[in-house]
Amino acid sequence: QVQLVESGGGSVQAGGSLRLSCAASGYTSSTYCMGWFRQAPGKEREGITAIYTSGASTRLAYDADSVKGRFTISRDNAKNTLYLQMNSLNPEDTAMYYCAASRVSCRTAGLLYYEYNYWGQGTQVTVSS
Repeated sequence: QVQLVESGGGSVQAGGSLRLSCAASGYTSSTYCMGWFRQAPGKEREGITAIYTSGASTRLAYDADSVKGRFTISRDNAKNTLYLQMNSLNPEDTAMYYCAASRVSCRTAGLLYYEYNYWGQGTQVTVSS
C-alpha cells in the first residue's frame, strides 16, 4: 500500500502562485508514475501533469494544455515528496487538487485517472479575480 498526503492549498488572488506538496509513504517502490489531478464542482476529474518515478527518475511525462507553461511538477526523492508549483493562477484553476500514484508506467497511465491506484485526500485551491 501507498499513502499520499497533500498540503499547500489555499486561497490566492488571480496572478498569484501556490506550491502543493504530496508526501508519499509505504511501498512507494511499487509505483512508476505519479501525477496531479484536479476536480472542480460539477466537472470531471482532470489530469494535469505526471512524472516518471521509477527509481530516481524525475522525468516529466505529461502536461495538460490547460496548465502548460504555468504549472511545474517535480519530485524530491530524498523526501519522497511530489510537488506542484502553480504560477499565474486564474479563477478557472479553482478546484480540489489530488496527487495520485500508479503501478504502471506513465506511458500507460498518462493522465487517465482510472490508471492510478493510490490517491491522496485532496487539497483545495481557490483563486479569486
